[in-house]
Amino acid sequence: MTDTKYKETVYTDSNDYEYTTITHDENKVRTYTLKNGLKVFLAQNFDAPRIQTFIPVRTGSNNDPADNTGLAHYLEHMMFKGTSKIGTQNWEKEKELLDQISALYEEHKTEQDAEKKKEIYKKIDEISQEASQYAIANEYDKAISSLGATGTNAHTWFDETVYKNNIPNNELEKWLKIEKERFSEMVLRLFHTELESVYEEFNRAQDNDTRLVSYELMAALFPTHPNGQQTTLGNPEHLKNPSMKAIHKYFDEYYVPNNYAMVLVGDLDFEETIRLIDQYFGALPYKELPKKTPIIEKPITEIVERTVKSPTTPRVQLAWRTDSYGTREAMLADVVANILSNRGEAGLLDLHINQTQKMLWAQAFSVGLKQYGYFSIVAVPKETQTLEEAKNMVLEEIELIKKGDFPDWMLPAIINDFKLQRMKGLETAEGLATTLYDSYIKGITWEQELNEMEIYAGFTKEDIVNFANTFFKDNYVIVNKEKGINDRLLRVENPGITPVKINRDTQSEFLKEILADKTEDIKPEFIDYQKEITTDAVKGKKLSFVKNKYNDIAQLHFIFPFGSDHDRDLGISTQLLQYLGTDKLSPEDLKQEFFKIGISNDFKTSNDQLLISLSGLEENIEKGIALLQHWMHDVQPDQNVYNQFVGTVLENRQAIKRDKNRIMTALTNYTKLGSTSRFTDVISKEELESSKPEVFTNRMKELFKYPYQLFFYGKDFENFKGYIGKYTETASLQIPEPKQYPEPATGGNVYFIDYDMVQMEMSKIGKGNPVNPHYFGKINVFNEYFGRGLSSIVFQEIRESKSLAYSAYVSYAANSELKHPDYVTTYIGTQPDKLMIAVDTLNELMNELPEVTIQFENARNAALKQIASTRITRNNIFFNTLRLKKLNIEHDFRKDIYEQIKDLRFEDIREFYQTEIKSVHFNTAIIGKKENLDMEAVHKMGTFTEVELKDIFGH
Repeated sequence: MTDTKYKETVYTDSNDYEYTTITHDENKVRTYTLKNGLKVFLAQNFDAPRIQTFIPVRTGSNNDPADNTGLAHYLEHMMFKGTSKIGTQNWEKEKELLDQISALYEEHKTEQDAEKKKEIYKKIDEISQEASQYAIANEYDKAISSLGATGTNAHTWFDETVYKNNIPNNELEKWLKIEKERFSEMVLRLFHTELESVYEEFNRAQDNDTRLVSYELMAALFPTHPNGQQTTLGNPEHLKNPSMKAIHKYFDEYYVPNNYAMVLVGDLDFEETIRLIDQYFGALPYKELPKKTPIIEKPITEIVERTVKSPTTPRVQLAWRTDSYGTREAMLADVVANILSNRGEAGLLDLHINQTQKMLWAQAFSVGLKQYGYFSIVAVPKETQTLEEAKNMVLEEIELIKKGDFPDWMLPAIINDFKLQRMKGLETAEGLATTLYDSYIKGITWEQELNEMEIYAGFTKEDIVNFANTFFKDNYVIVNKEKGINDRLLRVENPGITPVKINRDTQSEFLKEILADKTEDIKPEFIDYQKEITTDAVKGKKLSFVKNKYNDIAQLHFIFPFGSDHDRDLGISTQLLQYLGTDKLSPEDLKQEFFKIGISNDFKTSNDQLLISLSGLEENIEKGIALLQHWMHDVQPDQNVYNQFVGTVLENRQAIKRDKNRIMTALTNYTKLGSTSRFTDVISKEELESSKPEVFTNRMKELFKYPYQLFFYGKDFENFKGYIGKYTETASLQIPEPKQYPEPATGGNVYFIDYDMVQMEMSKIGKGNPVNPHYFGKINVFNEYFGRGLSSIVFQEIRESKSLAYSAYVSYAANSELKHPDYVTTYIGTQPDKLMIAVDTLNELMNELPEVTIQFENARNAALKQIASTRITRNNIFFNTLRLKKLNIEHDFRKDIYEQIKDLRFEDIREFYQTEIKSVHFNTAIIGKKENLDMEAVHKMGTFTEVELKDIFGH
């Protein structure tokens, strides 16, 4: 057996709990196994007095019954509905009615006559009405948010269902009490309204182009395995014909302590934490899991070709099936994917296709699953190219790997990058906890996970070449995504759900106990920016430093106090730079040199700032600076490259005008700001085609002659100061004046884009008063109470009570800069026949702010606990000061917000609503299929205009 660096060692703590740790593990992770089989992973991270928690269950859509697909995902939704103690006012009476509903669903599932099915559904709707008078909606979320939890969510995938919360560390025991209750039993209350929400989620997925291709790809890759035969969201027929009995059976079989884990990373005491986990979860009984017969796929021995259509830009995706995660084959596939496409953009596809602009875009990646996995390449051809040509171009790059035609330095550079990314990933509580739960789901021990890097490092070029010649044959799946009408879209009728009662003013005895159980408050800590940030100067430029206390990764940021407002074409100049070299290095050489030294570079242009960043090992930062400045000072204009670049830019512009999400973003911006805005003020096709590359490269050559400041995040400031002067020159150019863009009044306009989709999406945008930082506390609590989150008024009414949309919110957004207006935004995404009912419901809610004292106090206390337990760390210490400066604030303004919230009363929120929100007038943005639009209702909302894509994009 190979000798490994990381080895498992067994210890026993002072309370006789046995645990394992791994030698040389810098994170000192402890793994416990309780008597009932529950795995517990604990690690410490003292960034903040909080704990990142995950409860990963080793089951997902792959365990769905064949006649009840989508069940695992639906069950995940129902895990937020409470138990016989959480979410009920009278369990005995509620249970009797829920049993009747369950029996009716069994009838509904087996009934073949469509009219009789409708009659049964009417009965379900009637009894659900009656049952809802005993239910308390969203009480789990009320309980968990009362702790000051953030990130409350869950997800389901092939082999996993993961429940997530980030909690203050003083609320650990209450969190365990709530989760133990949740994982002890399942109650399917408010079932048919949630079912309709899941169907709306299914509708959203139909409008998701990536899912369309992925479903087809997986079905072809795995013709018999659930990986490809059962989607997480499920078969629509199964969603419309659920079985409550089947969901209970699934929960009883798979939600057992020997099939899930507790992952906690944060400011915790090991021994006290495991004692509490055992106290609450240790008594849950061990249960044998259902016996599953492994499904073994036959090898793919030919090219399997599929075609799908949608309105977006054509692309092609190829995929080869791999062995499971953690196997040698899966790891070699991962390395090959990085030889083709890597973070340094120095892979074969990066350099030969993307850099040379032979196609719009190509990328390789690999996915490792619990059973099997796949290696894939996506290629987006230009309009003049066919999908066949795109396929052949990427296959040529694979042939190069088979011949070993890639540089010798590439493999060690990739392994170093893997190690760098691992270091970054494990430095935060969430990053470490995510890696821990992912390893658990895939059946990999922490020892195996840590030793993985040594295995990668052991691969030779010969291994890669041999693998490529064995693995890549005519044994792949190819999905051609053509532009056209998607004829597979399913359009369903509104089932006619009667709104259920949600009993906002009521609390269960369980919640009352949680709220009455007071813990010692965490004292908020507010940062002294002057103390935490060391400042100096170099050649008239401000130099700021924050010490990295965690690892050897450093960052250097060049911060220019001007952006696209000062120079419209600054962003496109930095984009062109990526395709150009110098008198000494080609653009391909530059990418390779950066990747060799493990330094990444990044250019971000906003309206008022250009940020150029370098990141990597601190010992190589100086090399990165020298390389960056050589590139920018000596960049060589190239007319041929520029002509190709212009072609790529123009084709990309066409591509985004076919993408539903990008269209909705543009439409929302147009609805907010009108035809003259930063979004639409772009360089025209004519200007691009008539310009010379020198116009853009000269900007880059002269950039460092402008004023800027530097921010260094690392360990050795003195060493940095010793060399940075060599790369700095005194400012000799002045910053141009910024262009002023209008911020017009909103109100009375409806802007529409016709797009072939299942759902209809609507957003209302209203211009408010100029930003006032003294309102920030009220804004925080208003959004939590009314418009966002699982227990907000809007979510409860739109989704929980009436099941009108999967996604709906109202958000008050404070402007980031003084003397500019705040905006109020509402959003609803739903099927067309529900849209206007949802709009009316939202209008009713916003007409008079509902007063629910219990909910307001919960929102206020949650906001206080979140602020008290949050700490500003790492480079955020510096970047927060830049954000605050725009508001003319120099101290940690969270202190002011905390004080505002501490004394806040509902009357204050009501007054804020009356003065700042109720008087706001809205414009409306709608995207969807025009034939589904209720024009009579739309005209009541304002003057209707069907806008053109060129209007909203500016090109």
